[in-house]
Amino acid sequence: MIDLRNPIRFIPLLFLGAIVIGTILLWLPIATADGTQTSFLTALFTSTSAIAVTGLIVEDTATYWSFFGQIVILALFQIGGFGIMTAATLFGLLAGRGFDLRSRMATRVERSRLDLGDAKSVLFLVLGITLIVEIIVAAILSVRLALAYDYSWGSAIWHGVFHAVSAFNNAGFSSYSDSVMGFQTDWIMLGPIMIAVIITALGFPVMQDLRHNGTKWKRYALHTKITLAGTAILLGFGFFSILMMEWTNPDTLGPMSFLDKVLNAMFHSVMPRTAGFNSLDVGAFREQTLLVNYGLMFIGGGSAGTAGGIKITTAAVLILIVISEIFRHDNASIFQRRLGEDVQRQALSVAVLAVIIILTAATFIASTSDFAMRDILFECISAFSTVGLSTGITGDLDAGGQLSIIILMFVGRVGTITVATALALGTSKRDYRYPEENPIVG
Repeated sequence: MIDLRNPIRFIPLLFLGAIVIGTILLWLPIATADGTQTSFLTALFTSTSAIAVTGLIVEDTATYWSFFGQIVILALFQIGGFGIMTAATLFGLLAGRGFDLRSRMATRVERSRLDLGDAKSVLFLVLGITLIVEIIVAAILSVRLALAYDYSWGSAIWHGVFHAVSAFNNAGFSSYSDSVMGFQTDWIMLGPIMIAVIITALGFPVMQDLRHNGTKWKRYALHTKITLAGTAILLGFGFFSILMMEWTNPDTLGPMSFLDKVLNAMFHSVMPRTAGFNSLDVGAFREQTLLVNYGLMFIGGGSAGTAGGIKITTAAVLILIVISEIFRHDNASIFQRRLGEDVQRQALSVAVLAVIIILTAATFIASTSDFAMRDILFECISAFSTVGLSTGITGDLDAGGQLSIIILMFVGRVGTITVATALALGTSKRDYRYPEENPIVG
């Protein structure tokens, strides 16, 4: 019998179950705009993308799906957005079995100082932040759409709620065919979406630390410090890189005013981290801009939240390991704290597995399609890191390519955390040790 209290087994089953339910609902004729039954592959792809809070689509969300279908999609990425740890906690509470929260929190790849008394604290934190942020953002967007764009209040509220929920959960789904390209000069529309994405991409452990310690930097856990510093660095790097590289591109920032260029460069420095909205045509980006996006998507956001990628702390640990080797330090350290060997091994394992999985999928798709490798690699990284940005090839992939993307989305959302959890549970010790011998490296 499968022990559902074991997160290594429970997490994949939970997400698989949600994907199956979503697929069945989207497979119903009532889910499409014309009332015909969609293909099973389309329903499966959309359901997986929503549950994995990715945002990649093979059919236009705004025109292909009915209002019922869009509600199902919204519900799916809201459920998926609760994340691995919060979903497991919620299941434990509903089942009445409870969880030893301290031991569960200790199984994360990035350890942090979560001083919580019981699972309810996490649940209330998640629900509270979710409701507050989503309601505020939805209100701002709805009012803006109604007053500035002459939407009816019903339509304005629907679009506002859809984008607020999608932004908070880093889902990237839009109720518009061109995502948010129609608002590329509107700070009041794009600003709240950016803020919602940044907040939730920090992860709930960081939110909890900020709630308890406010602006007292010295009292933050190491995990919080690394996540905040890494977020600032990546946002700044992404902003200046995109601004400079696309400044004269006639298909993106070129025709815009200075302030509009700044706004859209800011927006696209946030979105590749995990969200997936686009105010510019990603397919028109220059090669060097796509390369920057590869890195931003691969790293992603903070742990134990709705962000994807290998996570900021994982990337930071790897960089610190390299720095310590270059300067011949005894160990990797940051902010006057030494990183444990277990954490270093976990970070290396997660990153290497991610690279192998992405390259394997990209190689398969390249061998069965005629798309440029830059687009295929972008698609695979976006899927694995649950970002949702695309250069426009998603809907044109054959069945094998779409199945590959489905697997990438599922593994990217569930697999890396599951592997990290398994690694963090502890290593089995052998009763013997082989003689040591070191191969030549480099």
